Amino acid sequence: MKTVFEKTSGLTEKETHYCPGCTHGIIHRITAEVLEELNVLEQTIGVASVGCSVLSYDYFNCDMTQAAHGRAPAVATGIRRVLPEDRIIFTYQGDGDLASIGMGEIVHSAARSENITVIFVNNAIYGMTGGQMAPTTLTGQKTVTSPEGRNTAMQGLPIRVAEMLSTLDGATYIERVSVHDVAHIMKTKKALKRAFETQKAGLGFTMIEILSTCPTNWGIDPEESLSFIKEEMIPYYPLGVFQDRRKEKG
Repeated sequence: MKTVFEKTSGLTEKETHYCPGCTHGIIHRITAEVLEELNVLEQTIGVASVGCSVLSYDYFNCDMTQAAHGRAPAVATGIRRVLPEDRIIFTYQGDGDLASIGMGEIVHSAARSENITVIFVNNAIYGMTGGQMAPTTLTGQKTVTSPEGRNTAMQGLPIRVAEMLSTLDGATYIERVSVHDVAHIMKTKKALKRAFETQKAGLGFTMIEILSTCPTNWGIDPEESLSFIKEEMIPYYPLGVFQDRRKEKG
């Protein structure tokens, strides 16, 4: 019988712990597929962050290490500077980890154009710790720490990380994508591949921001969560390429 679909060798056999409807699993799979297709699994080192993806070191079939909360870019920088240039290094971070406690690390990594790839999963909420408001929580969005909805007069506006980092001269390639349907999943995979190829060419800092679901903490069912990305998140966090200096740096 002809094989039409099989599990990527970029993932282990470990069953993931994610909630039903969470799209971390999809992002894991397409990331692993890209690493396998580029034939770089043996030379790849991933940095797990603190958050729902804290156990990603159990899932990716490559060398992994664990960073303290928000410090994944700093750890990735250290790895980049002590190991041979042919290593592929990525961080896998949520919005609370990257855009709150880790804001300093991500900004300076981009400013220095560290030759790493950041996978930034934006689900607009703190997932692992119980659904608190995050820097990316939408205006009016209800969380356990903003039960009446995010009030911009009190808590400010949600941070658009891709747009912010794209203003830095060190940022080589930054794109925002989504995984709310099959077409966008395939676009996300292409963006991840471009980011890793850019790193492989030694061209500097790349980040792919991925809009993702959190039906458990959003308090809606998995199907509704996909619509929430399309109808609520994308209008505020538009998809597209925000910086591309690959030709300039190549």
